[in-house]
Order: sequence, then C-alpha cells, then structure tokens
Amino acid sequence: MLKSKSFLTLDFGAGTLKIAEFEPSEDGGLRLLRFGVKPLGLAGSQEPARENTVKKALAELIAEGGFGGRQANLCAPGFQVFSKFVKLAPVDASKVPQIMQYEAQQNVPWPLAESAWDYQILSTTPGGELEVLLVGIKSEIVEKLFSVGEGVGLKMDVVDTSVAALCNAFRYNYADLDGCSLLIDVGAKTSNVLLIEKNRLYGRSVPVGANAITQEFAAEAKLPFAEAEKIKVNDGMVSLGGAYEEPDNPRIAAVSKVARNVLTRLHLQVNQTVQFYRTQQGGNAPVRVFLCGGGSILPYSVEFFAEKLNLPVDIFNPFRNVLIEPSVDVAALEKVAQSFGEVVGLGLRNVAQCPVELNLMPKSSKSRQEFNAKKPYLLAAAYALVVGVFAYGWFYSRVEAARREGLEKITAQVEPLKQLNDTLAREMENLKKVQEESGQLSTWLEDQTFWADVLSELRRILIAAEEAQRVKLNSGPGTVGVWIDTLITTEPTQPVAQASSEETPSNSANPYGMDPVLMKRYGLVPRTQPAGEGGDAAADSGAAKKPKSSNSTNEIATVSLTLRAVNLSRIKTGANNELVFEVQNQMKASPFFDANETRFDGTLSEEENTFSFPMKIKLKRPMKL
Repeated sequence: MLKSKSFLTLDFGAGTLKIAEFEPSEDGGLRLLRFGVKPLGLAGSQEPARENTVKKALAELIAEGGFGGRQANLCAPGFQVFSKFVKLAPVDASKVPQIMQYEAQQNVPWPLAESAWDYQILSTTPGGELEVLLVGIKSEIVEKLFSVGEGVGLKMDVVDTSVAALCNAFRYNYADLDGCSLLIDVGAKTSNVLLIEKNRLYGRSVPVGANAITQEFAAEAKLPFAEAEKIKVNDGMVSLGGAYEEPDNPRIAAVSKVARNVLTRLHLQVNQTVQFYRTQQGGNAPVRVFLCGGGSILPYSVEFFAEKLNLPVDIFNPFRNVLIEPSVDVAALEKVAQSFGEVVGLGLRNVAQCPVELNLMPKSSKSRQEFNAKKPYLLAAAYALVVGVFAYGWFYSRVEAARREGLEKITAQVEPLKQLNDTLAREMENLKKVQEESGQLSTWLEDQTFWADVLSELRRILIAAEEAQRVKLNSGPGTVGVWIDTLITTEPTQPVAQASSEETPSNSANPYGMDPVLMKRYGLVPRTQPAGEGGDAAADSGAAKKPKSSNSTNEIATVSLTLRAVNLSRIKTGANNELVFEVQNQMKASPFFDANETRFDGTLSEEENTFSFPMKIKLKRPMKL
C-alpha cells in the first residue's frame, strides 16, 4: 500500500550504520530525501560492545542529519542472521506452514522459543519442488535493535535480512537484464554471495569480510585497528599481483597484498557457491558480476574479480531507478552508494509488492508496539474512571443510605471476580508447569538428533575440504580423500582417556570405530546395568565397583578425531599440510563448533598411500547422554 509520509530505513551492519529517509514518488517508486553513514569500527562486530556503539552512532546520525520520519524499517546484521535455502517435495500449500515449522526446528541454530524466524516460497522447479528461503535470528538481538531505535523516538515496522533486501533492490534497478547475475556484497565481517535469475534466487553468507583486511594488516604492521582501517580506507588498494609494480609506500604495499589475499579467499567461496548453485540447485552459470558493500570500495576490486571470474564486473548502483531530491549531496552519495543496497531494498517494502518479503519482528516486540499505540486511549479511560469514582463518592457521601446500597452491590460484584481471579491464578500456575514440561520435552527431542546433526556436519566439512583442496591442486575427481579413522568423546570435566577393559568393546564388537560412550547411547553395545536391577552376581554381592566421578556432567563437550587422508605429497610438496589446515578452517567456521578450541591437535603421520592427523573439536552446545 502506498504511504504518503516519509519513512526511514536503517541497515545495522557490522562495520557501518547506514540510514536514509525516503518518500513515495508520483510514479509509485522511491524518492531519496536524505541519507547518513556512521562507521562503527571494530566494536561494531564485537557482541559485548556492539549495542552501546550502535546506540551512540544512531543518536548522532538522527541529531546531525535532520531526519523527519519516525516509521522505520531495519535490516538485521548479516553475521547474526541464519539463512538457508531448502527444497520441499511437491505438497499441498496448506501443509507448507507445518512442514516449515519442522524445518525451522531442525535447522535454526537456536531454540525457536528464543528466535524470530520467517520463510518465503521463492519458486517452483519443473519437477514441482518448492524452493524456500528460511531465515532466523535470536529474538534478543532484535529486541536490542528495537531498544536502540525506540531510544531516539523511532517505531520499527519491518525487520528484514540482507539477502532479501539486496534481491529486492537488484530486481527493482536491473529488471531489464537477462540471464543469471552474480552479486557479491563484501561486508565488514561477512559477505553475501547472491545468484539472481528471472524467477530464481540463491544466496549464501560466507565468513570473509573487509575487517579481515584491516585486522591482518594491523597485526603485520603492529598498528591499532583504527589506524590500520584509516590507512586501508584512505590509501589502500587491491594488489594486481604478477609483474605489476608495487606502491612506493611500504605500508600501502603491505595493505594491498593483504587485501588481495583476503579477496582470494572470498573468491574461493564465490566459486564454491556458484558450483553448488549449478550442480545441486540446477541454476545457470552467471553471465555478469556486480560488486557492492562497503568492502568493495577498494581500488582495483573490479579488476581483481574480473581477472579471477573471467566475467564482466560492474559496481552495483542501488539508486539506478530511485529519484534523488535536489538537496541531496550527490557527490557524497556516490562515494558510498554501492553500500546502500539493503537500505534501498528496505525502502521498497513501503511502496511496492517486493519479490521477497520477510519480517523477523519478534512477537514480544509486536505486542509492545500494540500496547504503546493504545496508551492514549488507556490514559483517557483511566482519567474518565478517576472522574467517575470521584463523582460517585461525592454523591453517596450526601446520601448515606444510597451509599450503603451501592456498596453492597459492588461487594456482590467483586466477590465472584475475586473467585475468578483465584481460579485464573491457579490455571496460570498449571499452564506455567505445562510449558516448563513441554520445553524440557522439546530439549530432549532436540538432543535425540543432535549427534546425527554433528556427524552430518563433519561429513559436510570433509567433503568441502576435499573439494577445496582438489581445486587448489587442479586435480581430477577422486584424487583427494579424507575420512574419520577414530572418534573419541569426552565430558566437559573428564579428560580424554582410554576406556577400561570392562567398558571398551572388543574389536570384533566395535566395527564402527566409534567411541564406546556413543555406542552405548545408540544401543550398539549393551549398557552396564546397576546392581539390584539385573546386574551380575558379583555386583549384587558387593564386589568392587568403579566409582563415578563427582564432577561428571553426563554431557559430551569435546570430540577427539583421528582423520586419515590420501597422501598428496606425490602431487605437490606440502599438499598434506594444506589439506590439514583446510579441514581445520572449515571446522572453525562451522556453527556447531567452538572456533577458539577446535584445532589440529598433534602431529601429521604419513604412510606410503595415506597419512593421518588428529583434530580436537569443542562443541558449542554439549550433548546430553
């Protein structure tokens, strides 16, 4: 529906806070009235300091920019949003919500009760499958953003995601293009890789961003982050490599090399995304590339990706079909326009039916806004009630008999209400207990499948590492292989140790190479029965028992793996080490594992055809036994 008043859009990025004020144009499009950008520095991507940093930046932008709108749409930070493209078998439309509820429970990495999530059907394949985009975010993150906005007098209407907002902005501005377009949005902490066709969308968020350039350059040059960022923004560039002459300034030369290394890692992720889209999603190869995001402003970024992808590369202009108010400083806008894709996409939600419309507003926020909207009426009702009570008391103070009669009537009305209130209190207490029991059951159900999810994630990581190493070696299928040799789990308070002979199954009874604790959990070997419940005679007769540690938490937090892989030394010297660190990096990037405590843990042991190496994995959420 067309709105006549101006409104605001805010992109709460990891590195910058961007704001714009729009109004509907006469032709049903957008008109930009004013805009603002505020850098957040390294604190913008660090959870402990982020809220205060964003709050200060927004207050300064509102005060300095003269923004008039108070209705606002916001884009949640990409590094805090979960997104996944799923395919559903042909099914009746009425069953899709129930199926997506199940998909959300299986895929969103937080309890749904603590999350805001949404989905949208994007297209239907020729075979009748539904292609669906599922997104989610922790409710507390959105609540903090709402608190920041409400602190400066804003009312939030829509909570969108980067993938959806960028897609809407691209299709609005480049609807005339045919074929598949590749959009690379280089953010501060993460980057979005989107493949957009006429009726299709696929995207992936990768953990490579422009902050990595600053951090690696700062470490190399021994500079504070802020100073390194200033050098990167003012003088940095992407090294052209090869025979091109380096800059005379050693610091500029250093930051240009770091930028090329980081963008090379991003290019690898882009290639993997394109390959997955073509082979697994049935999409077409991209015919052009657009760069956007604050991290794409470095000189020679276009040339770098044009060389690597062998495709024409251009800068994405989100204002291509947006009217600009004459009072807007166009020269200043041109410097940052390519990072305003999400901002324009948010604005389109108020003036048009967009291709992708998601809203991650939590129920608690909706309820609070509805209550605030009713406040004036509640205050008026309260005032009328006070006046009525005063008149009521004054009248009956003069007529004692009538007052008694009125008091008796009121008492008769209050008594049933009191009884109802007591009944309601008891029912509320019962409801609370049922909710607690339901929550516990949900947790148990999640734990039933958690280990299967961990094993699936390990399989995905090993496949991705194989493919990445195969690409590096430019070798054929099957030349790179890595698999799990042994797997041992440990409770948080227990050291990894060899189980006793009475607890460890023999080789013939343990063909799985699996940890004995997990074999017992999944029924692959019988559990030891306690004395008095079917145990052996020795146990019942008081034989010595192995004492259970008082520190045991009955949880698995650490997994020790021995991985074995095809020996690649015959192909390239050092290729084995590269594969080890590729596996390590993939595991650190996984949402299942703690990046700080997941690492290569030991030495590499080579044999004639294979080599093995140990890995230690720390689960972010321990698994209940």
